[in-house]
Amino acid sequence: MIAANLVDEFRLFVFPVAVGRGARLFDSTREDLALLETRPFTSGVVLLRYAPKR
Repeated sequence: MIAANLVDEFRLFVFPVAVGRGARLFDSTREDLALLETRPFTSGVVLLRYAPKR
């Protein structure tokens, strides 16, 4: 979907937890993204909204 330009926006929630290793969110694809919004919550979680640069 990313390669076909079908994604309008990514919404990533960052949780303040260190857990060691994990799977990559995206494979080897590289997207240039523009940060649209950063919203912190009282729990420490942060919402990051990105849009692909086209």
